[in-house]
Amino acid sequence: MRTPLIAANWKMYKTTGEAAQYGRELLEELAARRVSVTAGEQGQPGQVAVVVCPPFTALAALGSALRGSPVALGAQNMHWESSGAYTGEIAAPMLLDLGCRYVILGHSERRQMGETDEQVRRKVQAAAAAGLIPIVCVGERIEERRAGQTESVVTRQVRAAFQNLDAAAAGRAVIAYEPVWAIGTGEHASPEEANRVIRLIRDTVADMLGSETAAAVRILYGGSVKPDNIGPFMAQPEIDGALVGGASLDAKAFADIIQQAEVNAA
Repeated sequence: MRTPLIAANWKMYKTTGEAAQYGRELLEELAARRVSVTAGEQGQPGQVAVVVCPPFTALAALGSALRGSPVALGAQNMHWESSGAYTGEIAAPMLLDLGCRYVILGHSERRQMGETDEQVRRKVQAAAAAGLIPIVCVGERIEERRAGQTESVVTRQVRAAFQNLDAAAAGRAVIAYEPVWAIGTGEHASPEEANRVIRLIRDTVADMLGSETAAAVRILYGGSVKPDNIGPFMAQPEIDGALVGGASLDAKAFADIIQQAEVNAA
């Protein structure tokens, strides 16, 4: 059984002081609710995994606040090279040095700024090789959805990202289905529609790397996820958690989401 994962993507918000305060507040909220958070990728039935991905500048402060807790630290991006003359970039060894276990790759906001499938593939391969767990984002734009291209776009992105991964690395990775038209808009796919696309993603992984790997990989839904809509998504059989944007900026709201995921995991 796959352990649910709830991931926070802060995007370009919060200073170091705000990040440290948030970390303390989140742990207090989870303790008060007695939420069972696993420190590993696979927990016991009823447990949920949690990762928070702040901006690079807040990684150290948040990591310090979360140290000793089961809540994991993640980054929002990385370069595929381990070092070099890449001004403004961050490498996997740097993230590991700060205590990161996860890294978001291929987010639609980065793809809209010109990131290609090939660049995402190289980043996913580099993250896996370094021991980081990639959270690989895939999803269609509104014009692609209207043109009936959801399946072809999502399948292409998954195949590109997982092209050179072996079964073990792929099974440890996380995929986040984030329809671009639902990110930050207040709109979201229906739970049934999200489940259908995520089933397609799992079938694509199975076709590439086998049914055992497909059964192991955790696939999240992302796109205007909030405390009042997370429940129906988590009730779907193929959805293993959520990548949360705006709602994750408030520690209480994010704890609400985590708590509801734990209820569905029981």
